[in-house]
Amino acid sequence: MIQLPQELIKAWDERDGAIVFTTTDADGTPNSIYATCVGLYEEEMIVIANNYFDKTMKNIQNGSRASVLFITKDGKAYQIKGQVGYHMRGPVYDFMKKWNPEKHPGHGAAALIPEAVYSGSEKLS
Repeated sequence: MIQLPQELIKAWDERDGAIVFTTTDADGTPNSIYATCVGLYEEEMIVIANNYFDKTMKNIQNGSRASVLFITKDGKAYQIKGQVGYHMRGPVYDFMKKWNPEKHPGHGAAALIPEAVYSGSEKLS
């Protein structure tokens, strides 16, 4: 795991709309979803609430690597790539439950553990 750069942490607070969360199946076929129930955990990981994962959950269970893509209000794109952890209890899960709307089930919390961070094509870390 790498430290998220301050530029990305500031940009996270300025994101516009949903993020795109991408995983891959065992054959390498990508699956992308829009996610709005997301949070930045301790400036270390991007957490995505599992409200209605289906293919995404199967991919996570099969050890998929993943990426998160988001855009800021001023149109700048950021991408984080890495491993995915999955939490059904503990601090990351409790963090997700604090902001995930009660109307959604919040079955678990997918946590993207960053290995590379980009702003557009520029590698930040």
